[in-house]
Amino acid sequence: MSDELLINVTPQETRVATIENGMLQEVIIERASRRGLVGNIYKGKVCRVLPGMQAAFLDIGLDRTAFLHLSDIVTPEEKKADDQTPTISDVLRDGQEILVQVVKDPMGSKGARLTTHITIPARYLVYMPNSSHIGVSQKLEDEAERERLKGSIKSFLAEFNGGGYIVRTVAEGISDKAVYADMVFLQKLWGSILDNSKTVKAGSLVYEDLPLAMRVMRDIADCNIDAISIDSRETYNKVLKFASKFIPELAPGIEYYPGERPIFDLYGVEDEIQRALQAKIKLKSGGYLIIDQTEAMTTVDINTGGYVGNRNLEETIFKTNLEATQAIVRQLRLRNLGGIIIIDFIDMKDVEHKRQVLRLFEKALERDHAKTCITEVSNLGLVEMTRKRTRESLEHILCEPCPVCNGKGTVKTVETVAFEIFREIIREARQFDTPKLLVLTSKKVGDYLMDEESSAIAELEEFMQRSIQLQVDNEYNQEQYDVVPM
Repeated sequence: MSDELLINVTPQETRVATIENGMLQEVIIERASRRGLVGNIYKGKVCRVLPGMQAAFLDIGLDRTAFLHLSDIVTPEEKKADDQTPTISDVLRDGQEILVQVVKDPMGSKGARLTTHITIPARYLVYMPNSSHIGVSQKLEDEAERERLKGSIKSFLAEFNGGGYIVRTVAEGISDKAVYADMVFLQKLWGSILDNSKTVKAGSLVYEDLPLAMRVMRDIADCNIDAISIDSRETYNKVLKFASKFIPELAPGIEYYPGERPIFDLYGVEDEIQRALQAKIKLKSGGYLIIDQTEAMTTVDINTGGYVGNRNLEETIFKTNLEATQAIVRQLRLRNLGGIIIIDFIDMKDVEHKRQVLRLFEKALERDHAKTCITEVSNLGLVEMTRKRTRESLEHILCEPCPVCNGKGTVKTVETVAFEIFREIIREARQFDTPKLLVLTSKKVGDYLMDEESSAIAELEEFMQRSIQLQVDNEYNQEQYDVVPM
């Protein structure tokens, strides 16, 4: 499989696109005015302990206080003598200063999610200073290699000041020397973080994770990447220097792109981003997906559309669902959808068909870097799944709620607003003894009242013995109106 990374850099934002076999699979956007916080370490100050939620709010220097739950503080080793798990009040108190790490960016009205189980990633290892666990990535399946890497780490532990490690997938086949080098680097980095935490005041940043371009090299890029193209000479030099030092095997594939044609136009990335903001996704067969993202969950509906097949209905449904699995996984990654996701596959009667669709879906998810968990196909043809969410979705980064419908996706009809105005006119007339009422409204509603409902207004004037004057305000949206006693 041919993989390529495209890195587009401007003073305002950095964008990274992952291309697999010529198709955009993932896009990450980081804006200079709103950099992601995941991985950053802060010296936080407890503002409020909430025993009822077993959580606390901390000030880490952001606009909103951050959230720290008991499960992100207490470990099994920290249980009390009577074998009862400590409460949040046993662990934290108001005004206490504590070192915390951001595990989830602020989203919507929610503040950042924190943990005290700090992890610091390097190229091959992840260091956990507050743990003694030695683990290996589940994606590294060779049992002999897993044991070899664990043994390599354990052989060097005596030289360092404790802590635990997780071996990353890319560490498969590396030498003991490379393991040792990563451990030395991580110990020095943690030492500098501790030293910095002693000098800064509460509510301050102690350690900031790498910029997006370097972070992608560390976390996403692997040996299957054939080329990495960067359209900024300055960023190219920084990435090349970083790769030469930490990922030498990738350095030859890094190139500077000086072309006049924008780098994202090479593979139609801009068009794919625009399509990823739409609800409807067409399938090659003629079927389509409808993706609806809400605050509570994301739903995906699959339809055969114009695909009629050439054998029978069950076979048509089966093939549409098979094609949809690949498209859904791609859209989950591209849109960075997280949380609860409900997928409404077209109902299949054949049990074997259900099994094949689900297995293909699971296989497609293996290339997703985010942690996922899926259920079996239910009797209603639904598949429930969760996908770990650490940053805002593509839609939330690029869009904002419509100022007219406030994100509902619908507005009241002209007729509905007109009838609301009639009720408001009666309400105002009974409350205020004035000879005239002025109605301010949008042009569409105003035209409707003066045309379709002109006789109703005349009857209302006669009934109330008041004059009703209509005035159109082009600044008003369809649902806005005011009735002013004159």
